[in-house]
Amino acid sequence: MNFKETEIQGLYLVDLQQISDDRGFFARAFCKEEFAEIGLESEVLQANMSFSKNAGTLRGMHYQKNPYQETKLIRCIRGSIYDVVIDLRKDSPSYGDWYGVELNDKNRTALMVPKDFAHGFITLQDDTEVMYLVSQSYVPGAEMGIRWNDPRFAISWPVEPTVISSKDAELVNFND
Repeated sequence: MNFKETEIQGLYLVDLQQISDDRGFFARAFCKEEFAEIGLESEVLQANMSFSKNAGTLRGMHYQKNPYQETKLIRCIRGSIYDVVIDLRKDSPSYGDWYGVELNDKNRTALMVPKDFAHGFITLQDDTEVMYLVSQSYVPGAEMGIRWNDPRFAISWPVEPTVISSKDAELVNFND
């Protein structure tokens, strides 16, 4: 795997190191030892999937509060998403900053999101599937969220959402 740190410290893009031949390619999508070698969370307790029927489906911005914070490795395995995170680490120089990247089944790039980040995405194609490897089991009472269009963060989404769950639509702004 090839790791590239983004402008937000601790947030990495992870690209496959493909071994190709006339059949196609082989690559490791996750390796505990490789992640640990560069100091990234390498414990995986859950593997989650989401499927969205329609382009324009927005999911997020979600996070879990202390002590149930999650590290996530997010990969779009079918279709395309614009994946967004917000740095909520109070001691971080990028506290409150957001980062967005297109993840799709062509670039096969993953986003390694450390603990204390809010996460969400919008689908850019119909029939999109996303796979998450997560370091913490989901704890319903610890789930928190930030409104997708909170003016404090001013996320520049590439498209307007057409589908939002009632739960996500009712999320409040961060300062509220």
